[in-house]
Amino acid sequence: MGAVEIDKTNNDSHNNVIETNQCQIPIEARRILHSLASNWNDVADSKALQVFQLKGAMTNQVYQINWPTDLGSQSRKVLVRIYGEGVDVFFDRNDEIRTFECMSKHGQGPRLLGRFPNGRVEEFIHARTLSAADLHDPEISSLIAVKLREFHDLDMAGPRNAQLWQRLRSWLKTAQQLCSPEEAKQFQLDVMEEEINSLEKKLSHDNQTIGFCHNDLQYGNIMIEEETRAVTIIDYEYATFNPVAYDIANHFCEMAADYHTDTPHILDFNKYPDFEKCKQFVQKYLSSSGSEASGHDVEQLLQDVEMYTLASHLIWGLWGIISEHVNDIDFDYMEYARQRFQQYWLKKPLILGSSK
Repeated sequence: MGAVEIDKTNNDSHNNVIETNQCQIPIEARRILHSLASNWNDVADSKALQVFQLKGAMTNQVYQINWPTDLGSQSRKVLVRIYGEGVDVFFDRNDEIRTFECMSKHGQGPRLLGRFPNGRVEEFIHARTLSAADLHDPEISSLIAVKLREFHDLDMAGPRNAQLWQRLRSWLKTAQQLCSPEEAKQFQLDVMEEEINSLEKKLSHDNQTIGFCHNDLQYGNIMIEEETRAVTIIDYEYATFNPVAYDIANHFCEMAADYHTDTPHILDFNKYPDFEKCKQFVQKYLSSSGSEASGHDVEQLLQDVEMYTLASHLIWGLWGIISEHVNDIDFDYMEYARQRFQQYWLKKPLILGSSK
């Protein structure tokens, strides 16, 4: 779900792709593709491209573009991302592009190869996009923890304070504007501002670490190179500075999702990692800087992560409501939102110790 824009990006195998035709690609993007391929000596015909739509995207449309080469079985590949309608309510596209370019300079993620009015062309990463099951693999989870610490420590531009609360209030306002009175009542939007204020007061403290957070670390935004085991985090639409505990909490919540089933909107929170798995992840995250994490630091971060799951449920619940009104992708956004809010109200008294 989530990033969330949920873009399940490319798989070197075609497990999650559907072959389509060039007409799906805007003419401005095709000009960029032809120009790129014209500079490759191993591509005989720059216009002889194959187009595959990648399954699982919930905000953007993502296409894998292949050109046959003189090398036979190998082919040249890039990605074309066409931005979804209405998603500007979630983030500033220019900010996202600047983040994308800055990440590339840091050696993170794919390179930007070209831009057109409603999308961009990206470098194809020859690695495997993770599956839902991969997040529960202890080895892969450890690799993600190390990579996430590296991500959080990146020297990025932008205000170095938590953006979460401002985003929550902004999305609440948008949801209230888009909702019918019946929908607003169903999701208790009239009390949501009070909930956000209360959460901010309870969760904010001076000694929490603020880092550059992905904010949508679901499995489709993580890739792994099978031989080297190198992990790459992709898709930065929602990336901002935030408490690192929030980013980890959001990642743990994503373990309840599988966006490649017949019912991708259905969440199974029985798959949320148990205490030992959470502890192992946090220990690996904290110790990846080179020094062993103290028991106190591990315990504190675990407590913060648990509390920030509540913020994750609220923000993606609001995302679901808004998406229902601005996006025409085939996904039951309202049911997804209902489940996230249901978890919020269920877990709040258990985590914070009271229903207030």
